[in-house]
Amino acid sequence: MKLFGRMLLPLLVIFIVLTIFIFSATNLWQKYNIDKNVLMGANFLFMGTGLLVFFMQKNALSNKNPNVFIRSVIAGMMIKMFSTVLAVLAYVVLVGPTYNKKGVFISLFMYLIYLAAEVTAISKLNSKKNV
Repeated sequence: MKLFGRMLLPLLVIFIVLTIFIFSATNLWQKYNIDKNVLMGANFLFMGTGLLVFFMQKNALSNKNPNVFIRSVIAGMMIKMFSTVLAVLAYVVLVGPTYNKKGVFISLFMYLIYLAAEVTAISKLNSKKNV
């Protein structure tokens, strides 16, 4: 359990750091006309999907069949991509043509940050299993 908590730590740190940055940089967001609510929504979405996928992959690692882990990685990527695409489409449809393009692009950059943390964490978990 200690190892599992250590693997989740990077996701939690990224979430906290991004949340603090989003709330503390209000002047920056206003200056460049970026909606901080879009950024916070993306931050929560990526944290939630990151946790869901991490739990799926952790459970798959305990299976003796290595194909289960590969399938969970692919399913996790699909879940993250589809949830991101659906969130962007829902945002654009609900807000209309005045949606915040800069906020969406920054959110996609945040996706890459979360993705890097998840890949690092699951790689460490996989190497600990193989030792």
